[in-house]
Amino acid sequence: MVSVCVPDELKGKMNMFSEINWSEVARKAFAQKVRDMEILDKFRSESELTEEDALRLGREVNAAVAKRYARKATKT
Repeated sequence: MVSVCVPDELKGKMNMFSEINWSEVARKAFAQKVRDMEILDKFRSESELTEEDALRLGREVNAAVAKRYARKATKT
């Protein structure tokens, strides 16, 4: 059994939807996160990329995305 704490403001909003089984929502979210992490672990274990390679690729992707958004901003 797991106990989850939510802020009072969120709890108040959740109470507005009493028909929702919030425990089931949480179970599904936890299960999805576990599946995501298992996929990530499998990917990492089979990858030949080093941490340095991954960081370099991440920087390249970030730069490309920033460049794309900069071009879109100048076109409008």
